[in-house]
Amino acid sequence: MIKLNFYKNKVQGHKNFGKVYARAKNNDPIEIAALSKHIAQHGSPYTKDVILGVLTKAASCIRELVLEGTPVKIADLCIFTPAVTTIPAVDADHFTLTRATRAGDGTYSGGNIVSVRMQCRATGEATQKRLTQDAELGYTSLAEKIKNGELTLSNTKGEYISGTGTNSSSGWGDEPVVNP
Repeated sequence: MIKLNFYKNKVQGHKNFGKVYARAKNNDPIEIAALSKHIAQHGSPYTKDVILGVLTKAASCIRELVLEGTPVKIADLCIFTPAVTTIPAVDADHFTLTRATRAGDGTYSGGNIVSVRMQCRATGEATQKRLTQDAELGYTSLAEKIKNGELTLSNTKGEYISGTGTNSSSGWGDEPVVNP
């Protein structure tokens, strides 16, 4: 089950200022070894050590292939593809394949390549539509207390409010209201 926390938008002047919405609370991530054990417990004829070896090699090979420019599709999970972030050049003749250096003021110099990364695009059973259809949702314990009227939302930092207003992946300054 995916547990939800409540968040309140704290950005003055934002169209959703003061509104409350929910965000999924992530559990701690598991490493490849724990994933191997989990797979082995699902009726696999292979031991967790064999599965660990295959997954470790797969991770290494996926990285290698992506660095060669070859997308890797794992059915019902995702397609791994290479991507780059670049700084614009005046024209193609002035574009260089050297790495840009970022100065303290946020400007770049030296080249046009900022970063190389691996993207993962969901496919099959892992697409947004399928995950939304299959997900079981619930509230965290403190979110449940708010829903039941045992706690109320507040604009001051208190027992169930934390954060600085800048910890959001959206960059809108959303402040978590419930953090169990």
